[in-house]
Amino acid sequence: MVERVSDTPDGDATGRMEPVTAEPAGPRLLGSASFFRLWLAQVVSSLGDWIGLFAILTLSARVGKGSPEAAIALVMSARMIPGFFLASVGGVLVDRWDRRKVMVACDVGRGLVLATLPLVDTVWGLFVASLVLEVLTLLWSPAKEASVPNLVRSERLASANSFSLAAAYGTFPLASALFASLTKVAEILGRHAGPLDFLRLNQESLAIYFDVGTFFLSAFLIWSLTLPRARPAQRAPIDLTRTFTEIKEGWKFIGTNPTVRSVMVGLGTGLVGGGMIAPLGPIYANQVLRAGAAGFGLLLTALGMGLAVGVVGLSTFQKRVSHTVVFPWAVVGAGASMLVAVSMGSLGLTMAFIAVMGVCAGSVYVLGFTILQENVEDELRGRTFATLYTLSRLCMLISLSLAPLVSRVLDDVSNAAVDGQLSLGSADFSVPGVRLTLWIGGAIILSAGGLALKASRARP
Repeated sequence: MVERVSDTPDGDATGRMEPVTAEPAGPRLLGSASFFRLWLAQVVSSLGDWIGLFAILTLSARVGKGSPEAAIALVMSARMIPGFFLASVGGVLVDRWDRRKVMVACDVGRGLVLATLPLVDTVWGLFVASLVLEVLTLLWSPAKEASVPNLVRSERLASANSFSLAAAYGTFPLASALFASLTKVAEILGRHAGPLDFLRLNQESLAIYFDVGTFFLSAFLIWSLTLPRARPAQRAPIDLTRTFTEIKEGWKFIGTNPTVRSVMVGLGTGLVGGGMIAPLGPIYANQVLRAGAAGFGLLLTALGMGLAVGVVGLSTFQKRVSHTVVFPWAVVGAGASMLVAVSMGSLGLTMAFIAVMGVCAGSVYVLGFTILQENVEDELRGRTFATLYTLSRLCMLISLSLAPLVSRVLDDVSNAAVDGQLSLGSADFSVPGVRLTLWIGGAIILSAGGLALKASRARP
């Protein structure tokens, strides 16, 4: 009961392999039973991923004892390091190997690694486990994104990416609730564990075992897919010289193709500015809006609602608009709305413009992935998405690391220069470092939109 995909399709400009029209009966999503299985696998593994992340963070803090912050920082750094050194190689392997087998092997591998975590009682053990998990994820994610165009027709790619975004982030609230409920379950099992004491049935271990089950279920669902096989040249034995040549080919393609370059610039540079909201949002809600933690929660709610509206709206109207035209303007809209939102003095108005930013950001994500899937040949798709994931990680790391430091410096400068206040007629306007930094973030997103516009108008 799987969807058959032709290995010798009628070629289009991208070399994409279109699914055949005759498909076995069964649950479908966007007209494809195979995409439904892949999406369901992503929903299951994303739910487990969030729960597993909560468990690893809690476990890190407990194992770290006297310095929980340092332990968490060390373990989380393991999720960033592989992307900078191995993502390009991973992209070559995804383009060379059977992507279905890659995803299944990575899911099984992640499940087996996670199963050992309840027995780990050192920070370095958690670091190594997180490192291996991230390497496997760096193979799974590009393989999944590169496979989507072979499971749904091109006119439905934007809707497919909308569903993927919902699977990746829509499971967060459910995962939070499930992780919290595991505390009570652990208490009950702890009183009646008996011969199961060796499993260490506490909240973290239960969450990890749940995560293991989701990865194995995801592997089972993906195993039933049928995807195009790699060409014979791609299935050749690994040759380091050839591997580096293929890496350079991927980078050259990204650098010289104006459409792909505009997406990379828009998504990557935009993340530098937009990512500043994560570390500075709580400070802004407290210092500027005087709304405290509850205010920051409302801002996140507004952003999430905007993202949902943007994703759903784009899925509805995407057939009527040009993806390459709308994408850079959506980046510009995100930057402009962030600038206006940070300039507001009330929580309600800030929430309204943050919601607009969410609409634009959701559109940017869906359109960016769709444009790459539409315009990149199948044999280059894995390397392209691996590069995108690496770029995204790098830009987020820059944003998360530098934003608090810049805010602190600008706060001192503002206090020294204007005592933290600007007079506009009869009104005083506060300009603490956090507001100035978020203005810079909005300006960076606007610049990213301008660069994306310029790149999209270039000619090969």
